[in-house]
Amino acid sequence: MKAAAQQTAFVTFAPDLRAADACANYWLRQVTVRLRREISWCWHERGLQPPNDPALLPPYADKLATTLDLSRFWAEKQSFYLTDPTARYLTEQLDKKSLRARNKRAAQGSFGWVVDTLALDDMAAFVLALSLTVAFDASTGSVLAACLNEQTETHPTLALAQKLWDEPEQVLRLADLFHPLFRYGLIKYSSQSGHYLSETGWDAPITVPALVARQLLFPETPVPHGLLALDAAETETDAELTDTARLAALRLSTAAASSLRVVPVLGAKGSARRATVRAIAQANGKEVFEFQGELSALEDNHYVNSLATVCWLKDAYLFFSQEPPAAAVGDKPRGERHALPSATIPATVFLAINERSQLGGLPARALLPVVQVPPATYQERLACWQKNLGKKAKGLHPVIAECARRFRFEQETIRTVCAELKELSGESSAPDLIAACRAEVNSDIGELASAVTPRFNTEELVLPHKQGVLFAEILQAMRSLTEVHYGWGMGQVWNESGISVLFAGPPGTGKTMAAEILALKLDLPMYRIDLSQVVNKYIGETEKNLKRVFDAADVSDMILFFDEADSLFGRRTEVSDAHDRYANLEISYLLERMERFKGLAILATNRKKDLDEAFLRRLRYIIDFPLPDAPERKRIWQQVMPAHADSAQLEFDFLAEQFPLTGGSIRSIVFNACLQCADGSGLREQAGAGRLTMKEIVVAVKREYDKMNRTLSLEQYGAYAQLIEGLERG
Repeated sequence: MKAAAQQTAFVTFAPDLRAADACANYWLRQVTVRLRREISWCWHERGLQPPNDPALLPPYADKLATTLDLSRFWAEKQSFYLTDPTARYLTEQLDKKSLRARNKRAAQGSFGWVVDTLALDDMAAFVLALSLTVAFDASTGSVLAACLNEQTETHPTLALAQKLWDEPEQVLRLADLFHPLFRYGLIKYSSQSGHYLSETGWDAPITVPALVARQLLFPETPVPHGLLALDAAETETDAELTDTARLAALRLSTAAASSLRVVPVLGAKGSARRATVRAIAQANGKEVFEFQGELSALEDNHYVNSLATVCWLKDAYLFFSQEPPAAAVGDKPRGERHALPSATIPATVFLAINERSQLGGLPARALLPVVQVPPATYQERLACWQKNLGKKAKGLHPVIAECARRFRFEQETIRTVCAELKELSGESSAPDLIAACRAEVNSDIGELASAVTPRFNTEELVLPHKQGVLFAEILQAMRSLTEVHYGWGMGQVWNESGISVLFAGPPGTGKTMAAEILALKLDLPMYRIDLSQVVNKYIGETEKNLKRVFDAADVSDMILFFDEADSLFGRRTEVSDAHDRYANLEISYLLERMERFKGLAILATNRKKDLDEAFLRRLRYIIDFPLPDAPERKRIWQQVMPAHADSAQLEFDFLAEQFPLTGGSIRSIVFNACLQCADGSGLREQAGAGRLTMKEIVVAVKREYDKMNRTLSLEQYGAYAQLIEGLERG
């Protein structure tokens, strides 16, 4: 008997479809009963008798006539509810107050909890259940269409709620976007295609977002697939609360949220932002749900609102750990960044950012103070490497120490690299570790710089003794940074800075070659900074470009090569207008970033006298590249000869004594001569078959001087003067 009673006490049209919340079941049954009663009335109103088959719905009638007859049939409708056997039975079901069973303590985030927390009256609870029907019972759509007298409308409306509710005037209170049901994202106006509408209206479809519906009906349901519960075990050890994190925890705990609260979490990629958010939540006894879906999904405001509402229902914090792309707050309009929840939803959202400029465009009223996550120190990086490599660290302690300084990774990134290295079979080598670190670096400076592949080795660099010693000192200094900064304790005093050097001298004297040799010897990536892209005529843009360059280079040691540096590092001018003032600010900013740069910055110029003296004082080394003298020129001539060319007939002493050229010009001359000596027959079977003669070399010398717009007397060509004279006469 009891089982039979339970079977008749249906909740929805679909059999055995029940929610886990008793309050939700009661109101869903109210909706079902009232819809059944309305269907009975529709048969009667249209002058038809319901068939024996209960599955048939009444035919659709003229909508205008039906609307005009509402007043005329009102009294008859009330009488019908009491006299028609089916309608009377259904009305009696509505009067059974015993069915309104309520949990003594509704589960967090359930339908009953919402009714209690928001103090919803019966009408609001009924409309919430009515909006839930489509999300819960797939068979309800056709019934709703019949009640609405519109075949294509399968979602409830406020107009339908008026028809179903005994006191229709009460529904007017819901026609307000700031009613708690709308304000907290529990109900949305939507079109039949699923797109949400911003305007209210009696005939606008209303629905509960699917994610929210699942939480209301089944409060113990897992979080949506796009969210992940941030467990303390998954964040290694909980981060110790910094001053800004402790302040945020106190602010969040003082009162429950009445509207959206956004807590920016400022830190570098891979920093302890996740552990910091977890620590704040733990201090306040809250859970944290981290969004781990595709970033593009966050462009949908309504999906984001649903996530926020679910987190509010579960009394948990929401963490967007993927910071918006830099372009979203720079080159592109701010509106193209990923969406934030509506300001009316009382959710607490933690938003990962890597610079304060990303806060632009966020609602000021919702913003709380920024939580700063400090970067990992060298000692923290070193300990993280050793812990996560485990047995793989055996024999690698020197290179681990070097990587801990050279690659300023945060701990999450280090753990990722270590996990990859552990997958390698056998023992890891020093090159394996460095290669894995380098693969993790994303040094994307865009159009502002280009990567340089070194072409030379030390033997090709010909310098006077003094300059050669300075060059060797730069090599030694870069190799000693780890030991001196962290072994000898100088890092704190010198801000863990790298080395800045200046190569000054005429074009072709070897400045670029020296930079490439340093990159090769130090095994560092090298980037040539395109000053035509960096220096911008618009006020403030040069500083922004410089920031992009140095920010990208801060992650790991690299060589930044600024050619023609005098165009950027020139003397500061007397301030006569706004442009002069901003130009001086750009130089000051550059000096400050140079001092903080942890890699090797090489500036090359052929106008040393034009550089700002304050800037020169802050450089660690300055090497003047002079024009080579005769013995040095002879070495250069000999070195630049192709390995597979016969140069036995060349008079190197004559070439070095007679032509005061730079190394760059000599290299160009030899290449041009090779092009003329080759017979154009393609690759030879035997290496070394090519032969260079003085004729081609001397002609190439003449062409090089012409290119430089310089002239030599015929006497300087010695025995080859007649050849040159013949060239000039044609």
